[in-house]
Amino acid sequence: MSQIKKAIISVTDKTGIVDFAQSLAGFQVEILSTGGTAKVLRGGGVSVTDISDYTGFPEMMDGRVKTLHPKVHGGLLGLRDNPEHVKVMATHGIERIDLVVVNLYQFEKTVSGEGVTLEEAIENIDIGGPSMLRSAAKNFKDVTVIVDPDDYAEVLKEMAASSGETLLSTRLRLAKKVFRLTHEYDGAISRYLSGQEL
Repeated sequence: MSQIKKAIISVTDKTGIVDFAQSLAGFQVEILSTGGTAKVLRGGGVSVTDISDYTGFPEMMDGRVKTLHPKVHGGLLGLRDNPEHVKVMATHGIERIDLVVVNLYQFEKTVSGEGVTLEEAIENIDIGGPSMLRSAAKNFKDVTVIVDPDDYAEVLKEMAASSGETLLSTRLRLAKKVFRLTHEYDGAISRYLSGQEL
């Protein structure tokens, strides 16, 4: 893996995110973000590029479509040691994204509320978040992915020790955490929907 130069940060749980992003900025990492997270980061003095400015497409359909774009997923999934991937990325202006920091809409918390409607539950099914997490985790060889604020410190420690890089063993451990999380998340949605009738 090469130095982390570009990151996407989009979190529901904003614990420690400003301090983490400030530390990333100290490594000269460019930060892409969305909506509420971008606002919080800017409020903490962190320079942020909106995903919509990066992709050239606005957030649309009430926020349902924000990060589902080739410039995002191509930047995550492209194999940096594959000349054909590198060529395609260059042809289409797709830049490498080296770090993803995402946690998901709190679906289980939402559906445990009193009187929550099916429509409210559906709107709290995260699509873009799990998609980015899975893309990043699939390409753990080149991409670091964080779903848990408890992992911020270790990633920063490794970056400090190795000119802005992380260890492959750490990236694999974090990828495993992603697939565990998305498995549990989809399970929660499945269990909820199995109890619904129209």
